Amino acid sequence: MTASLILPAPAGQGGTITVSFDREPLRIERPLAPFTRVAISAGHVVADPSGTPYPGQAAAIDWPKTIAFRRYLLDQGLGIAEAMDTAQRGMGLDWPTALELIGRTIAETSDIDGALIFSGCGTDQLADGASVTIDAVLRAYREQMDGIQALGGRLILMASRALVRAADKPADYIAVYDRLLRDADQPVILHWLGEMFDPALDGYWGASSFDDALETCLEIIGNNAAKIDGIKISLLDKEKEIIMRRRLPADIKMYTGDDFHYPELIAGDDQGFSHALLGIFDAIAPAASQALSALAAGQPDRYDALLAPTLPLARLIFSAPTRFYKTGVVFLAYLNGHQDHFIMLAGHQAMRPLGYFTDLFRLAAEARLLVDPDRAAHRMKAVLALHGVDAV
Repeated sequence: MTASLILPAPAGQGGTITVSFDREPLRIERPLAPFTRVAISAGHVVADPSGTPYPGQAAAIDWPKTIAFRRYLLDQGLGIAEAMDTAQRGMGLDWPTALELIGRTIAETSDIDGALIFSGCGTDQLADGASVTIDAVLRAYREQMDGIQALGGRLILMASRALVRAADKPADYIAVYDRLLRDADQPVILHWLGEMFDPALDGYWGASSFDDALETCLEIIGNNAAKIDGIKISLLDKEKEIIMRRRLPADIKMYTGDDFHYPELIAGDDQGFSHALLGIFDAIAPAASQALSALAAGQPDRYDALLAPTLPLARLIFSAPTRFYKTGVVFLAYLNGHQDHFIMLAGHQAMRPLGYFTDLFRLAAEARLLVDPDRAAHRMKAVLALHGVDAV
């Protein structure tokens, strides 16, 4: 095992940093205690670099590697949130390719007992920025609902950029969601995605304030409780999540999407806890799986010890501009051998500076998430060399 690697410090700091591998990396453990939280990981896609398209063409996917990664997540007891923003939905992954991804994931993991898969249903076939009506938004949602449900898939109703443009008031959101939920085959997960993840979603639920938006969202949930499994809230604000969690009907799950505070939100307090639907679980799957098993086994200290070192890594991966967090997720998958390259859909491997990657490498090592340090060090050196930088 590589003892250490000397890397250039992030820009502005000067000098170098030394990354040491003095602790064994985390391994997948068996048996896992049955989780007491529903734990779902959004999954990234592996691009096919030989088929990288020109702008306007469909995304090129390495299907075997992409499906293998989903099986890796399921093998650790995690569910999958398919074709979500972690898969570059709306940032390289178009709706026809997303539907193919959903179909392949459902079909090619059907042999895994208990595989829990929800799939993103949105309106991204509507062009960004174009004028759009409420009826057009409903038709777009229904096209995706029908496509996913025809495959036997369960739905995550994704927040819609088009609905923000079409809606004039909170009542428009209520009307759209009431109509969609009425026609859902199985209970769905709602998704409240903040503008830090997608600036085009600013003002979602027809409100500029959290308090007003919350009331609209809760009204929708109250109107349709039998058709709702839960809601994922991704606002990177733990207090807002807790406020909403305490007001949800008893049978509606709160799925944390807070990649900055997930350990404490999942652990919960004397008034409840959050389940998990997180993009960061893609990057920290072994730590997440073992921590959830420890929590179920009544070992809160081990739970904390496993997840606490992942927080600095998560906060770096999801640092502003947050919408480019997928770059960090894919880079860690490359370091860990889940893919043979660091090419992303729409060239998103270029969306972070070099110092981000050296910091990510260091923090992943500290969290024991580089499963093969020699391979990870070799690949880190290759990335540095591409930038004209030597590492020792």
